[in-house]
Amino acid sequence: MAARRVVASRVDYTSREMIRSPLFWVLYLMFIFVAAGRIIATAQLGPIAKEFGFAKMPVNLLGITLPLLTMTLSIDNLCNGFTRPLCGFLSDRIGRENTIFMIFLGEGVALLGLMQFGENPYVLMFFAAAVFLCWGEIFSIFPATCADTFGSKYAAANAGTLYTAKGTASMLVPIASMFSASGGWNAVFISAAVVSIAAGISAKFILAPMRKRWIENAGASANTPIAEA
Repeated sequence: MAARRVVASRVDYTSREMIRSPLFWVLYLMFIFVAAGRIIATAQLGPIAKEFGFAKMPVNLLGITLPLLTMTLSIDNLCNGFTRPLCGFLSDRIGRENTIFMIFLGEGVALLGLMQFGENPYVLMFFAAAVFLCWGEIFSIFPATCADTFGSKYAAANAGTLYTAKGTASMLVPIASMFSASGGWNAVFISAAVVSIAAGISAKFILAPMRKRWIENAGASANTPIAEA
C-alpha cells in the first residue's frame, strides 16, 4: 500500500535547482502558514491565560500538580514530539498530501476551538495540545515530501533550505500582536486558522497534482536515452 501511495522522484535536484521550481515555493508557503499558526498560538498562550486569570491556577493531572500554564506547555511539548512518528507512519500509508490535508484542517479547527472556548482553563489545555499535535508533523512530513520530490542525494541540504520557512513564519508574530491589540484574540486565531485550513486544502488540490506532474516529468527525463555524439 505504501508503495502505491508514496512515489519518489528518480532525479536528484540540487538546492539551487529546487528553489527555481514553483513547486518548492508552494511547499515553502504551506510550511510558513502552518508554522505561523503554532508560533502565534504559543506566543499568545501566556498572555491569554494571564488575561483570563488562570495562568497560575494549580492543575492536577495524573497525580502531578502544576500551574495551568506550565502544565499546558508541558503537555504541548509531549504532543509535539508524539505527532512526528505518528504522522510519519500515517503519511507512509495514506500519502503525504492526504496526511497534510487532515492534519492542517485539524490545526485550523483546534485554533478556532482555542479562540471560542479558551476562557475555560481545561478546554484551553485541550485545544492548545491539539494545536501542537497537528503542528509537530511538519518536521516529519515536510522533509519526507521534499526528499520524495527532489531526490535523496541532496536531501539534507534541500530539507534545510525548506526549513528556513520556520524563520520566515516567526516574522508573522509581531503582526499577530498588532492584530490582538486592535481586534482582540479572535482576529489572531481566525487568521491563523484560515491560513492553516487553506494550506490543508492546497495540499490536496494544488500540491498533489503539481507533485504528480513533477515526478512523472522527472521520470520521463530519466528514461530518455542520451544521444551519442
